[in-house]
Amino acid sequence: MKTTIFKIGLCFLVFLIFNAVSAKDKNLRLNSPDGTIVVEVNVGEVISYSIFVDEEQIIDGATLVLTVNEDNLLGVNPKLLKKQSRQVDNILYPELKVRSAEIRNNFNELSLTFKNNYKVVFRAFDNGVAYRFETRFKDDIIVTSETAKFNFTNNNQVYFPREDEFQSHNERLYERLVLDSLSNNDLCSLPVLIENSEKTKFLITETGLLDYPGMWLTGAEGKSLQAVFPPVALEEKVDNTRWTDDRTIRVSKKANYIAKTKGTRVFPWRIMALSKTDADLLTNQLSYQLAEPSRIKDCSWIKPGKVAWDWWNYNNIYGVDFKAGVNTETYKYFIDFASQYGLEYIILDEGWYPLGNVLGVVPEIDMEALLAYGKEKNVGLILWVTWSSLDQKLEAALDTFQEWGVKGLKIDFMQRDDQWMVNYYERIAKACAEHELLVDFHGSYKPSGLRRTYPNVLTREGVKGNENNKWANYITPEHNVTLPFIRMVAGPMDYTPGAMINTQEENFGVAWNKPMALGTRCHQLAMYVCFESPLQMLCDSPSNYYKEPESMSFLSAIPAVWDETIVLDAKVSDYILLARRNGDNWYVGGMTDWDERDLSLNLSFLPKEMKYEMTLFQDGVNANRIAIDFKQSKIIVDHTYNNQIHLAKGGGLAVMLKPVQ
Repeated sequence: MKTTIFKIGLCFLVFLIFNAVSAKDKNLRLNSPDGTIVVEVNVGEVISYSIFVDEEQIIDGATLVLTVNEDNLLGVNPKLLKKQSRQVDNILYPELKVRSAEIRNNFNELSLTFKNNYKVVFRAFDNGVAYRFETRFKDDIIVTSETAKFNFTNNNQVYFPREDEFQSHNERLYERLVLDSLSNNDLCSLPVLIENSEKTKFLITETGLLDYPGMWLTGAEGKSLQAVFPPVALEEKVDNTRWTDDRTIRVSKKANYIAKTKGTRVFPWRIMALSKTDADLLTNQLSYQLAEPSRIKDCSWIKPGKVAWDWWNYNNIYGVDFKAGVNTETYKYFIDFASQYGLEYIILDEGWYPLGNVLGVVPEIDMEALLAYGKEKNVGLILWVTWSSLDQKLEAALDTFQEWGVKGLKIDFMQRDDQWMVNYYERIAKACAEHELLVDFHGSYKPSGLRRTYPNVLTREGVKGNENNKWANYITPEHNVTLPFIRMVAGPMDYTPGAMINTQEENFGVAWNKPMALGTRCHQLAMYVCFESPLQMLCDSPSNYYKEPESMSFLSAIPAVWDETIVLDAKVSDYILLARRNGDNWYVGGMTDWDERDLSLNLSFLPKEMKYEMTLFQDGVNANRIAIDFKQSKIIVDHTYNNQIHLAKGGGLAVMLKPVQ
């Protein structure tokens, strides 16, 4: 990155010349590094911008306004004082290699300084555009509202994650609608995907979300989407209509503004990820690139890994001489399983503490014995807590958990992203980091940059995943092959894969205590390659896994983080095929929707001078009838291997490639 240093005298004069604002500067242009994306910024009565991709206009006159202290409209009648441009091309090295060990951070930036103590900064990447406000007020400010309106040139199809209200787990299905069918009564959470054409896709999300409410969208007049934000919460009350504890705390009184914050600050980035192929969405890392850098000095204690999970399978272990349940013997069984297969963690989900008191332990559990047993077996314990119960005794609880030797927390049921709750996430991430505790947020909004700022936040929910199979039939293979192109663009998702009871649609049944999953066994195995989560769950019962040694040979070997990702083939909501490398080993995962299809397993990405032992898991010949049917085979291959692999309906494929010495 080139840096220009301005000195007094002649250099200062040059600075003034190049940054002087004239009438022609009312229309400004910003290109992506490769020149295929163009942003035209207009400084007229309001600040607006248009976006072109390969000379095709996608966005026309999108507007942005930040209203502070009731009547100070930043972006309306703007007086441009200075414009600055810069180019950046560097490499980021993430603390957690979620998708890759290196991220090229290449963009062109246009920074516009306006009278009235604010800036608007635009960045153009080869795969998207982002902007944010920056303010420099001496005193704190109240943000009354923010306008972010996205005006599309075409009546595009939109994958709409419909919401009923701001109180939400943000676990949604994607309705396929067209833009002009939406009104301001139609609310959705982020990310949201818009299909501009057969090739170009447009995904809206945000990052750098700190001390500010999350952004949502509604329809608007014509072919537009506009931002809306949850107001500041003034009062709360516990809602006991479903649970008799503190799981759901609703905002009962709202302010007429969305944030009260520092006057000098940067605001969240509004991201418009642009893909010229569907595959581009799977490698887009703008959510990470634009987030605030890590605030943890030493991240060496942060260990990604896989987790044996108890709640989904209802602690259904069998073939033992004790009663299964939330008790010491059951969790020792989980620890033994994790130890045998090299899993780093187990989770103690709901039931280990008396609800409402995170410092208590139910009498059926000997926590000291479990922690000692886990330490002996090299298996860490992660504890589930509700957010409110944790917050009530935060310092005492974190001190206790650290003293016990607990490795992390699964924090649940926040269900909001107003300013206070967004600050809660940051406060918890920071406090847990100080106690060397990992964090998995459930009942949460989408990833919005916190995972970079606090890398101990390994994963989060905000996704309609496998747990829904316990009560519904809508977690379909089509839904599964839609998630990576939308929700996963924002960051890791705790979908909780690994179901061993696999069924085709006609055989599926809802069973809370003995759940199953739609699609084939190989569809579930492939999720461990296709779905990103540095804390990756094995959702089924250890007793079921013990009966599936072939599947466990794959699940025990698969890593949770990646040095490199290569997309081999992909189409939104239809299929996905990608390869990932960890060290010298490669893994390939492929998934399809309800349409059976052939995918080309082309290994040309392998180093030319090396041979690999390939272990291939593919749908069995009878997988269309009985979804657990699969075939395992081994063969020596190199970069010339290229064969068609047949996937059953709701099917998948999973591959391990290990170098041959």
